[in-house]
Amino acid sequence: MIIAFRSPRRLLTLSTLLSLVLAVSASAAGLSAVVTQEVRPVLVRNAHNRLFRLTVTAEKPYANIRSLTISLSGTDDRDDIDVLEVFHSKGGGFETLARFGDATRPGGKSVTIAGHARLEKGENHFWVSCRLESDASLDHKIDGSCVRIDTSAGRVRPVDKSKGLRLRIGLALRKHFDDGVHTYRIAALATTRRRTLLCAYDMRRRKGRDLQEDIDIGLMRSVDGGQTWEPQRVIMDMGNWGGHPQHLNGCSDPGLIVDPATGQVWCFAVWMVGKEGKHQWDKDGSEKGWEIGKSAQMLMVTSTDDGRTWSKPQNMTRTWKKRDWVLFAPSPQQGIALADGTLVMPTQGRDENDKFFSNLLVSRDHGKTWAVSAKASLGNTECQAVQLGDGSIMLNSRTESPTKFRTVSVTRDLGRSWTQHPTNRKTLIEPNCNGSLYRFDFRQNGRDRYVLLFANPYSQTGRDHHSIRTSFDDGMTWPHRLLLDVGRGAGYPSLSRVDRDHVGLVYEGSGAKLVFERLSLRELVGSRR
Repeated sequence: MIIAFRSPRRLLTLSTLLSLVLAVSASAAGLSAVVTQEVRPVLVRNAHNRLFRLTVTAEKPYANIRSLTISLSGTDDRDDIDVLEVFHSKGGGFETLARFGDATRPGGKSVTIAGHARLEKGENHFWVSCRLESDASLDHKIDGSCVRIDTSAGRVRPVDKSKGLRLRIGLALRKHFDDGVHTYRIAALATTRRRTLLCAYDMRRRKGRDLQEDIDIGLMRSVDGGQTWEPQRVIMDMGNWGGHPQHLNGCSDPGLIVDPATGQVWCFAVWMVGKEGKHQWDKDGSEKGWEIGKSAQMLMVTSTDDGRTWSKPQNMTRTWKKRDWVLFAPSPQQGIALADGTLVMPTQGRDENDKFFSNLLVSRDHGKTWAVSAKASLGNTECQAVQLGDGSIMLNSRTESPTKFRTVSVTRDLGRSWTQHPTNRKTLIEPNCNGSLYRFDFRQNGRDRYVLLFANPYSQTGRDHHSIRTSFDDGMTWPHRLLLDVGRGAGYPSLSRVDRDHVGLVYEGSGAKLVFERLSLRELVGSRR
């Protein structure tokens, strides 16, 4: 039976009237609600991913929440989601101790989760979380919002303050204790001639600290653009060399370079023997000369089969390091090949005066021999190079002191001499952290074009707000910034091409030790493409 009430404007049904009564009663009871979101990736392999926070404010206590209705209308493919869960948070931060209702698999554009939560006076926080399917597409995004709250005092319609924000799907490539390893850090991403993605990184087996510790170099391969990855390989492990235990034979800071002409791949790393409790960047952590056990060593391994197998480590310290230098090490990034086939690997070190520097390792014969360049500048370390439109090389470096802006240098003679770029130490901000600079070449309207991409924590106070910036004028200006993850992480991003239209990024974000995301060129360059 329908009971109708005549109105000058419309006909009210009983169900419509009841909804109005419930909404009025909730408002009269002093209940209101707000939905807020943060920019963070939603990661495959994570049990919990925050979608949004729901804050219910009660002017007085005792009302009970009976159900929440969650809309997924902004999600590209709801089949990417395995389950949704709601958690009650006392302090407002994301936590998964007190679940509201049952874990629910979404079956449509919206899902209602029934449960029981008593509202206290003031703000009451709830987090809506999701777990993704293992094959969720890295090209998709997720969006969620709470559109209705049913309480014992009536119905509440939350206000969504983050409407239109959609969260990118990524992959928790390496997590705490994966394969029994305590911590994964310091990734270098590269793309082989066959478009295979290679990711090398520190395997910090016992604890999270840097050298000196039990650290090996691990590597993972992806042949489908980063959607899936093969089990990790250990490509550098010095074992009990010299009779020292594993924790006094650590390898760290991998750098990768691919020769597109031959397909050969090199991985470089720094090796420390002994020096318990020391670090290669600390006083006495590495010393002048070449002696193993006193000076940190530069190791190199190679692969000629697309990263499947690797040679035994070769010690290059006496060949490349100057005797008076305190340290010479790879930069944990990807090297580049110039248009004429010259290979350029970014490197770093401490000179005879114990001053930090950035420079290059250069090969003009496809890796048979390598030459070490002059220092680009002092007071900076981890770096990455790109070739600019005029053929020169730009080196973008982490600045150790005195400012929290990136150091940017240019060479036109393969590092024999250097000049400061106009943006040097005044344009790209940083919190003192490794960053990634990458040139992405593409064709548009029959013309060859390129952009520069720069990834780092976009902050001068902490390693958060992980972002990618875009330049169309060889790094003179950076008009676009894409925020990937607002949360705190260790940073250390590394960019590399996935295919004609996508770039891949591995970084240490808020959701996993190593996060992989795949981004479209269209999203990075906007209407300029």
